[in-house]
Amino acid sequence: MMELRGTRCVVRRWRKGDAEALVRQADNLSVARHLRDRFPHPYTPADAKAFLSSVGANGHVPENLAIDVDGQAAGGVGFSRGHDVERFSAEVGYWLGEQYWGRGVATEALLLVTGWLFERHNLLRLFALPFADNLASARVLEKAGYTREALLRSSCVKYGVPRDQLLYARVNAGWEGVRRADFPQADRLTHG
Repeated sequence: MMELRGTRCVVRRWRKGDAEALVRQADNLSVARHLRDRFPHPYTPADAKAFLSSVGANGHVPENLAIDVDGQAAGGVGFSRGHDVERFSAEVGYWLGEQYWGRGVATEALLLVTGWLFERHNLLRLFALPFADNLASARVLEKAGYTREALLRSSCVKYGVPRDQLLYARVNAGWEGVRRADFPQADRLTHG
């Protein structure tokens, strides 16, 4: 069972029993307005059921994890790994129910996942794209060791309105480099 323990939260796999807490925390416009359109609003029990079915469908490395506070799902954190030449990078994202804001929970969850991705999955770079007016999310990233690299002007549209995004990134100083398991074609390139 995958579980990352901190002092404020536990990051773990989602469970079918999380549906009620998921709806309670996610069905909030103050949360949804800071996230991608694939995060529905209103957030219904049917949305929770579909989401929990999709994240529990395989036994592979989970890309969407629950942020658990005191035994209850309080939010989510996840990553989307790049492909091809970006395969050692991943976009990270997170959200937290409004009742947990300002308590250091999101920062701790992001730190836990960042360490796990760098140490266990040999990722070189993680990045995030919060909306530029989401100052709380920018603070979370900065406290978790991410550096602001850019302001992306009118880079997306949310609720029909063009929005600026910030680009934050953190590079893994302990990156192991390309391992044979990560790049099976390496023999052809170095010996052929």
